[in-house]
Amino acid sequence: MVDIDPGFVIEDFGAVPSEELATVEFLITGWGAPKIGPAELNRMPRLRAVLHAAGSVKAHVDAEAWRRGIIVTTAASANARPVAEFTLAMILLAGKKTFELSEEYGRTRRTLSVATGYPGIGNAGRTVGVIGASRIGRRVLELLHPFDYEVLLADPMIDPGDARSLGATHVSQHELLERSSIVSLHAPLTPTTERMIDGASLALLPDGACLINTARGRLVDHDALRAELRPGRISAILDVTDPEPLDDDDILYALPNVVLTPHLAGAAGTEVALLGDLVIEQLAQILAGQSPVDTITFEQLATMA
Repeated sequence: MVDIDPGFVIEDFGAVPSEELATVEFLITGWGAPKIGPAELNRMPRLRAVLHAAGSVKAHVDAEAWRRGIIVTTAASANARPVAEFTLAMILLAGKKTFELSEEYGRTRRTLSVATGYPGIGNAGRTVGVIGASRIGRRVLELLHPFDYEVLLADPMIDPGDARSLGATHVSQHELLERSSIVSLHAPLTPTTERMIDGASLALLPDGACLINTARGRLVDHDALRAELRPGRISAILDVTDPEPLDDDDILYALPNVVLTPHLAGAAGTEVALLGDLVIEQLAQILAGQSPVDTITFEQLATMA
């Protein structure tokens, strides 16, 4: 059993009396949590675990926590579910050219000849490329199983056998971009993946292809993306951008072949309970002397989003 005080919310460790922090054994953190560095850890000598009810912990948990043997967990697997479901919906809608047709229909207010104007429309037999076998990427691959897609996976950290077990064919990123009519990004943001989708990468996409990004905006070179999108050669569905939000006068707001959503793919509204449920499960496992699910090792930090 643990005592949880829902009114004890820390926005600034400096504003909390030391005698209160000295009693803390478990910290439940979330988006926007204050930094937990050596000074904060010194004031919490009884701290056993930081349970993060969100995804990445990079922004607020210092490496000192691992050096002190403090357990650090994430709710990324719970957050992966709504992101993957959102991504699946966008893939299906992109295959039907839903957003382009909706824009044209609203502009012309006339019956559209879908068969002649969009001969490549539809999801049957379409090739979908997933970049990154992350928690979310793997969940997307799982959700794609019932559909009639050829699924390609690019991730240097897995081999062809792993990809096959996920229902995909392992290919290079170059080949994936050349062959896929829909590409969904699920790679973490690291120094090696920043702007991994650059001008040369985008030029590989077939005419009419759609790029979906629910991962991190900085995975994509946005200047190169604008250059490809302006002529209408490809389309994009962007739940994340660089910067976020975009500048008020950014052309991406106005282009008819671009769908912008306000970083809503992750857990929101009713879905937030999924994160809380996982944190409760993790806490129960720690109290039972077990290793909690989704424990983050120090080595994993380098490849986290």
